[in-house]
Amino acid sequence: MKEIKAYIRHSKAEIVIEKLEEAGVTGMTVLDANALAEWADSDAFSFSIKYVQKYSSVVKIELICNDEETDRITNVIIKYGNTGQSGDGWIFVSDIEKSIRIKTGEINTIK
Repeated sequence: MKEIKAYIRHSKAEIVIEKLEEAGVTGMTVLDANALAEWADSDAFSFSIKYVQKYSSVVKIELICNDEETDRITNVIIKYGNTGQSGDGWIFVSDIEKSIRIKTGEINTIK
C-alpha cells in the first residue's frame, strides 16, 4: 500500500478532487496548508510576522491506495493540477507499513 500526499494550488483543488473521484478514489483527506519558501508560489506570496518569511496558501490531499494504483492516481493529480507555472506543487509517495483501526484496535501489517 502507498500513501500519496499532494500539495496543489487552491485554484486546482476542485477539479483534481473531482477527477480523483472519477478515477475511483473512494476516500481522501483534504486540508488547507501554507507553503513556505521554495514551495511557495511567488505570484501569490503573503508575508507574515508569525512565519517571518514568504508563504502561499495551498491544498494538501492525502490518500492511501494499492501499489498498482499509484501511477494512475499521481497522473490524475499531475494532469489536472498543472498550470505550467512555478509553484504548481509537489506529490510525495510513501510506503505504508501498518494500519490500525482505532475503534477495534485491529492491526493490519502491510507487506
